[in-house]
Amino acid sequence: MVGPSNGFKWFGEGFDGFPKILPDDCVQYTLYIVDADLSHLEVRAQLRKVQAAATTLCKDLLKDFIWQREGFCLELKQQDGLSFLHGRTNFGDSIEDEWLVVYLLRELSKKFPQSWIRVVDSDGEFLLVEAADALPKWLNPEVADNRVWISNGRLLIIPKERQKDNAHAGGLTVEDALTFIQKRKTDLLHVPAIESEAYYRMRKYPAQIQDSLHQGLITIPRKLAYVLHEKAAYISPAVEAFYLRDPIALRPLQTPGPSKLLFPPEDFMTVSTKFTKVGFAQLKGQDFETPRAWTTFIGKAPSILSQTGYQMGMKVTCGFEMLMSDPQNVDKKPVREINLLLEDLNAGEENLPSDQDVSKWESRNDDESWLDVNFEEFEKELSGKGDPIPNGKRAGFGDKTAQENLRRMVSMFEKFRDQDDDEVQDADYLDDMDNDNDSDSLDSPTSAQSEDEDDEKELDFDEDRFTSMMREMMGLPATGTTDSPLNGDSVPMSSAESDGGDEAKEIRKVMHEMEAELLDVGALSLAPPQHGKTSGEKSVPSLAASNGDAATSESSSLQEARQDQSSSDDDGELDIDFERAKELLSQFTVT
Repeated sequence: MVGPSNGFKWFGEGFDGFPKILPDDCVQYTLYIVDADLSHLEVRAQLRKVQAAATTLCKDLLKDFIWQREGFCLELKQQDGLSFLHGRTNFGDSIEDEWLVVYLLRELSKKFPQSWIRVVDSDGEFLLVEAADALPKWLNPEVADNRVWISNGRLLIIPKERQKDNAHAGGLTVEDALTFIQKRKTDLLHVPAIESEAYYRMRKYPAQIQDSLHQGLITIPRKLAYVLHEKAAYISPAVEAFYLRDPIALRPLQTPGPSKLLFPPEDFMTVSTKFTKVGFAQLKGQDFETPRAWTTFIGKAPSILSQTGYQMGMKVTCGFEMLMSDPQNVDKKPVREINLLLEDLNAGEENLPSDQDVSKWESRNDDESWLDVNFEEFEKELSGKGDPIPNGKRAGFGDKTAQENLRRMVSMFEKFRDQDDDEVQDADYLDDMDNDNDSDSLDSPTSAQSEDEDDEKELDFDEDRFTSMMREMMGLPATGTTDSPLNGDSVPMSSAESDGGDEAKEIRKVMHEMEAELLDVGALSLAPPQHGKTSGEKSVPSLAASNGDAATSESSSLQEARQDQSSSDDDGELDIDFERAKELLSQFTVT
């Protein structure tokens, strides 16, 4: 099966590099203006309006907001004669930042109905991943490329078509998708169930924007407090530098004195600092020994250890020190801006804030209970047995959003499990059928026919005939006979054989001759050997002795055999006394 083309050319075809793959923890978004009545210049003018609206929207909704890594940004680009807005945001470990981007794009699409937006991440069409439980079977990753669009706040899907040229059989190119939107907009699919699942994580926006932040009191040097007061967003790169530290990054903190540090451990003050919840949790959960540069100061002022937020403040300060001293970060925008602020301080153009100035700053210390996880409650949530509380809600184990997401995952998993039980069984059955069909296709028609004939033979097994053959093998009379072949009167044969004419008579003749020959040599004598005879005497009686011990013994043996046969016939099963059969067979040998 041929997958969607990614424009990759091999060396003999004009190799121009390997296809670009979206990095992990990145969301990429593209905005187009689709209107056949607009010229190229008018489209670019419309895109600039969208840019301006995006800037205004971010100022209104994201005031004092802190991104985990990178923020939302739209740049005007042109490719293959097509103008559009493009952006990429690295959201790091904060998945909430990714959904904030999607929310902003959806709000922009409501303000500009002519705009059509695609948004993907390293997983591809992640909106479809969110709505996987509601998707039709045909909408799989192989055909999903460039089919999902956001317009006027709605989630729209380009349907898959069956055409002779297979134009839309697989994934679409951007050009094909835009052409379809422009010419056949009314054929686009809008499924409320899919849209509801895909937008589920945005149900609490814009309130969720501020809920993703945490503000707490920490004790840090006055110089660092000034930097953070200028721009609170500087905290994110510092937290990341601390969280991803290595031995090389720790070298500046191993100096014997604090004189060479940008933020020496002196002139401490307690201030309220804003974090992302992810960043705060990363700092809080890290074990960090006091660096050598700080040990000397702590020895001189041990009371600092008792101040509120000292441990968190030490981690934040060390994070800024590692961020600013790493040569790899020289060209980063936050590092350049912080260096400018420090240069202004050293030049005397700016002054550090006084205690009176700091007292006017916002002071807030948020509850940290969202960090706590009660594992008993967590297990109950997984099993759907959370403890109820008086107002009818369940007692949670931590953050409310985490509780709701967990419950939703559990309910979706249970629904998926219940729904797919039958499908899995059907799939196993179909696999078995496929295996049978594959093996049958390797066999010739003759072999298949022979297998059918073998099956019919197994079904045509004659149990009565088998029993009769076993009786003849053991030397016992066949079922339904009244006379023994030893008296020479009759031979056990079926009614069909008795009607065989000359052939049946010939068989009787041959059997009578064999019987007579065996009687001559005493092979059919059933009389037990007589004791007391000398070694030279014969124990086989003559055929003429129709009376006496041999005749009596033969008669009694045949009578017992007939009785055993009749009892066996009554039971309807073959019941052989093996000890008696062994005794009879042992007398067939010529002594």
